[in-house]
Amino acid sequence: MDQDAYYRGIPTVPYDLLKEIVLALVASGVVIIALALALSSPDVPPLTIRTWAQQDPLDFVTTATSELGGTSFSAAYGPPYTDGSASVQTIGPIAPQRWAGNAVHLDPTQDFVLGPLGTAAIGNADLAAALHAYGSADGATQQGWLTAYSGALGTATTQNGAVVVAPGDYGPVPVLMTNLLGVARSGGLDGLLLSNGRFFETNYTRPLLFMGDGGYFAGLAADQHLLGSQWGMMNETGSYPGQAWLWLYSMWYQIPPYNTAPNADLLVVLTMFALTFLLAFVPFIPILRDIPHWIPIHRLIWRDYYRWRRTHPDPGTG
Repeated sequence: MDQDAYYRGIPTVPYDLLKEIVLALVASGVVIIALALALSSPDVPPLTIRTWAQQDPLDFVTTATSELGGTSFSAAYGPPYTDGSASVQTIGPIAPQRWAGNAVHLDPTQDFVLGPLGTAAIGNADLAAALHAYGSADGATQQGWLTAYSGALGTATTQNGAVVVAPGDYGPVPVLMTNLLGVARSGGLDGLLLSNGRFFETNYTRPLLFMGDGGYFAGLAADQHLLGSQWGMMNETGSYPGQAWLWLYSMWYQIPPYNTAPNADLLVVLTMFALTFLLAFVPFIPILRDIPHWIPIHRLIWRDYYRWRRTHPDPGTG
């Protein structure tokens, strides 16, 4: 049978496939643009160390001073960043952080302060002399300068982007901090902390740890409802819906004992592992496997199938 004979007697209408594709693309584009304008999240610019140093120079210098003294949160964190133990989470013999070990080998004093200043000291005699004076001093003298300078930062002020402290015996620390602030305000510190000798510079671990030690970063996160106590794991920037599928992970951080436990992260991971294990083995766990028989919701969802089975019994079951 040829094509004309096959379609003879069947009503047909002209059809323009190209026209329909164009109309579908235009209509979809209009709907997408309208929904994006109404529901999309704000385009928050990325936070950089340059922004931090320009917007809150006092917090930057306070944080940099703690990095120089080795007293910052990152310095004491522990694996995978340092050899410290302040943030190591364990439950009995379960200690995955210690098992993984120190993979980053972060040295906040050298990586965040002295290293970048060493690069910036090329052609800067005052900074080179300050670095030499600080490096030549013994540990007790360095600690005395840092303690005095940290105390003075409590009453410091800012003038034209510079941090001004009361006169005191701070050694070369003010020169170091002033130059580091200048490098940061120019954007140079962002590049120095990202530089790893590879073609692609995509490892933001050090800049993020440095910013995380200060108060500016945490303040912005609180304003954007991104803290753990604000269900931040599933939030988008601003007040817009975010990753709603992470609600189960976020929920544990809002309820006892997780919200007060020092090892909350490990508790949540083990809890989710246990729940996943239970879900995978439901068909083999007494009581859990019998719940569908007691509450047959599936029979309501697949009611057409069960209606058909009542009229077509399985021959094998007699």
